[in-house]
Amino acid sequence: MTGEPLNVLELFAGIGGLSLGLQRAGMRIVGHVEINPFCRAVLHKHWPEVPSHDDVRTAAAWWRSTDRPRVDVVAGGYPCQPESTAGKRRGTDDDRWLWPDMARVIHAIRPRYVVGENVMGHRTRGLRFVLRDLQRLGYTASAGVVSASEVGAPHRRQRIFVLAALADPQSSRLDIGGELRQDGNGWRRPEPARRRPALADTHRQGRGPGSGLGPTGTATERARWWATEPDVGRVAHGVPHRVDRLRALGNAVVPAVAEHIGHIILNHHQSR
Repeated sequence: MTGEPLNVLELFAGIGGLSLGLQRAGMRIVGHVEINPFCRAVLHKHWPEVPSHDDVRTAAAWWRSTDRPRVDVVAGGYPCQPESTAGKRRGTDDDRWLWPDMARVIHAIRPRYVVGENVMGHRTRGLRFVLRDLQRLGYTASAGVVSASEVGAPHRRQRIFVLAALADPQSSRLDIGGELRQDGNGWRRPEPARRRPALADTHRQGRGPGSGLGPTGTATERARWWATEPDVGRVAHGVPHRVDRLRALGNAVVPAVAEHIGHIILNHHQSR
């Protein structure tokens, strides 16, 4: 390994939650692919020197159309709508199932590492296809669950992460933690002891008369309560581009989780 940072091309970049976390871990962002104009404006604001593209289906050709840095990591939270429990859960039959387009970019660019992110519904829908495709492309891949609360955030926000490295007989597998294993009943998750910080009361439960917005209950319960949006109860007034911002935040990867994933990759890279 050289002392140079790993270069990251992020697909489905949104507002750059993955990029920010991987950058904080010590990587360098060299490219973004994002279709939403509002999100691209946010990316340009925070990474003005990083080139961006608007279509993952033509991303490989765009990247190879001129002299660009090598790509060591292709990362992306491929769209979760086909697998979210809030939707129809059509999985790979959904037109918004864009993992195959991410796989084509990986095939064309051949990064050392791949990072994928998706919702928990991914376990029983497209995950097996993602792991199969990565194996066919020559990667050793594993999947695991990371919660935002595990890295200190006051909300759970469980997400599945897929980490893959180019197959190397002398290299160990990437250990995500909270690893998903496959058995006769599909994908299951071991339940190790987990750190549980104070979590947000997103439904404003436990409010008693005269108590303001604070919770009722024991002193310990009150100390563990965290106000999501004090004084306005999940309503934000006067925020420009409010719908765009809320949608972008809802789709974003928590940067602290991405930083944790970045350190896993760097530790693996340094051991090779």
